[in-house]
Amino acid sequence: MLAKPAKDRFFEDYSVGEVYEFGPIALDEAAIVQFGRQYDPQYLHVDAERAAHGPYGGLIASGWQTMATAMRLFVDNFLPDGASMGSPGVDELRWLQPVRPGDVLRIRVSVLSARVSRSKPDRGIVETRVETLNQRDEVVATMRAVNFMRRRE
Repeated sequence: MLAKPAKDRFFEDYSVGEVYEFGPIALDEAAIVQFGRQYDPQYLHVDAERAAHGPYGGLIASGWQTMATAMRLFVDNFLPDGASMGSPGVDELRWLQPVRPGDVLRIRVSVLSARVSRSKPDRGIVETRVETLNQRDEVVATMRAVNFMRRRE
């Protein structure tokens, strides 16, 4: 757990090599189907009967739902509430294992780098590896995130 609450954190509160875990969030069948219907209506995510005969042997969450769940945990627990300044994107996004109804997800965040911006010295750039794990400690998804964070004045 980070020493300071999110509302009090700035760039300087993140150090290379630190590892944090946050969660859990459980995904049930209704949540998977609802997300799928709204954002990713492939039969694997919305039709349990048809999915039972598909390549995964049952309903699975959309990879985008997996990442949205990870993002919720990342925002709620890792990003500094008042000092977060957005992100230029993520790299190396991978879905490694299907997420099924009843799975309970958490994230493990490893700080890979933290440096002051050369062009905008009021902020730092923090790069992290975010792993999403299920209740069996299987890594189901990974991404490399880059975030801009305001520095202390």
